[in-house]
Amino acid sequence: MFLFQQSWFTIRTFFRQAGGSLYHIVIVALSAGIALLLPLGAKQFLSFWSIVEHDKFSIICMEMTVAILLIAVLNYIHRSIRDRGLAAVATGAGLVSFFPKRTPGAQRHIKQLKEEQGTGRTIKVIGSSGHSTFVDQVGDLSSVLDKCLGAKILLVNPNGQEASARIQAIGHPEYTLTAFREEVQQSIALLKRLKAMGKSVKLKLYADSPLVKMVILGDYVWLQHYHADLDIQDMPEYVLRHNRKDHGLYTLYSHYFAQRWESPDIPEYDLETDELVYRSRSGKEIRRERFESAPTHPIAEVSERVVHLNPEPGQLAAPISLMTSLCKISEGVETQG
Repeated sequence: MFLFQQSWFTIRTFFRQAGGSLYHIVIVALSAGIALLLPLGAKQFLSFWSIVEHDKFSIICMEMTVAILLIAVLNYIHRSIRDRGLAAVATGAGLVSFFPKRTPGAQRHIKQLKEEQGTGRTIKVIGSSGHSTFVDQVGDLSSVLDKCLGAKILLVNPNGQEASARIQAIGHPEYTLTAFREEVQQSIALLKRLKAMGKSVKLKLYADSPLVKMVILGDYVWLQHYHADLDIQDMPEYVLRHNRKDHGLYTLYSHYFAQRWESPDIPEYDLETDELVYRSRSGKEIRRERFESAPTHPIAEVSERVVHLNPEPGQLAAPISLMTSLCKISEGVETQG
C-alpha cells in the first residue's frame, strides 16, 4: 500500500510539472498562430467592409454587436479587478481554499490534502466527539493519524451539561446523549492504540459548548463552525495557510488553540489510567479524578425518547405507555432507596 502511494505521488508530481511546461508551449504556439493569421484576417475584414459599407442595416447590426461585445469585455475587466482585490484580501488573511458542501468529490480532495499536509507532523485538533473526524474509516483524519508523529486533541467532555444541551439542540432522534458518549469512548480507544504504537498522543476534555472544529496540520488550519442546531457535516469548511508576515488568521487560530490547550480549567485525560488530571498554570499536578462514561439513568433514557416523540392526534397509546413506564421506574427507585 505504501509503495502504491509513493508511485502515485511520483506520477502526480510528474504530470504537474509537465502541465506547467505544456502551458508555456501552448501560449507560444497561440502567439505564433495569431501572428501568421493577422494578414489573412486583415484581408478578409477589408473584403467584408467593402460589401457592407453602403448597407445601413448591416452597419447598425455591426454597431450593436460591437457595443454588446464592449459591454461584455468591460464587465469582465471590472469583475476581474474586483476578484483580484478579493483574492488579495484572502491571501493576506491566509485563506487558500473553501469547501461549501461535502460532495463526494470534495470529500476525496479534502482527505487527500490532509494526508499531504499531516504526514510526519504533530497534528492539533479541537472537535466534539472526534468520531466522524478520525474514528470513522471515511473520516478526514482516519489515515493521517497513522502517519503523523503525534497528536494534541481537545474533545468535549461527554459527562458535562453542555454536551447534553448540544445533543438536545440538534434534535436528531437517533443521536442521543448515550450515542455521543459511545462515540467519545471509541475516540479514546483509538488514541490508546496510537499511544501503544509509540506515538506522542495527548487528549484533553473541555466542558463548554463546542465553537469550532479546528485541525492544525503544519502550516495549514482547517476550520468548520459548530452551528447551534445543525450537524457539523452540513457546514462549510475553510483552509487557512500560515504566511511570513504573521498577520493572517492562521496566527489567530493557532494562538487560540495554544490558549485552550494550556488552560488549567481543561483537564488532561490519562490514557493509561483513565483519569482526568488537573494541573496548575505552571504544569504542576493538582488532583486526579476517575473518568467514567456516566451511565444514563433509566428515567433519562425514557425522557430522551419522549423529547423526540411526536404522536399524531388521537394516538395516545404510546404516551400512556411511556408514562406508565416512568411511574414503574420511579416506584422501583423509591423501593431501592
